[in-house]
Amino acid sequence: MTLHAWWLFVVAIFLLCGTPGPNMLHVMTRSIAFGARRSVAAMAGCLTALVLVLAASAAGVSALLAAWPRVFDALRYAGVAYLIFLGIKAWRGAGSPIDVGDDTTPVALTPTVSAWRLFRGGFVIGISNPKLLLFAAAFLPQFVDRASPQAPQFAILVVTFAVVESFWYGVYAAGGRTLARYMTRPALRRTFDRVTGAIFVGFGLALLRVRA
Repeated sequence: MTLHAWWLFVVAIFLLCGTPGPNMLHVMTRSIAFGARRSVAAMAGCLTALVLVLAASAAGVSALLAAWPRVFDALRYAGVAYLIFLGIKAWRGAGSPIDVGDDTTPVALTPTVSAWRLFRGGFVIGISNPKLLLFAAAFLPQFVDRASPQAPQFAILVVTFAVVESFWYGVYAAGGRTLARYMTRPALRRTFDRVTGAIFVGFGLALLRVRA
């Protein structure tokens, strides 16, 4: 892939990973309950699940593209549509506060919970996200050069995704209660959603133009 395509990918997933979702909120609640240092086990669980799903999906998509090159165009348009959908969804949902709730799961109520249980909880959260497989299948191929070997390119994308995701885990774990308090304010949430939505739509249109 070109350096330009890789940078587009980095910026896009930086925004996507930073958007509060199941993994990020799980890491944040583990940090609130047990402290940022102990929440590392939960981060490792979430990240392990994410890498496994992305790698499996990338391997399948890579094989599919090698067998049926025309599938690439279908995936390209699906990925662009998915980005635009995310942007519209974020814009229309602007102002909806994030409900971080009161974490009353047995794990949160056990002060001596083991690192393994924290890891297992994070893994379950990550592996049970049905949107991740769709994301990998529709989004990753947008940044792959069909004229070059695809497996190394997918490997680079998966590793890049994991690094960016890990960065945001650290931010959410360190932010803890402060981040949760800010993101539950409707005015800040509205601004965040609208800016994110506009950027996602812009990226979708940009990718369509670049690949056309």
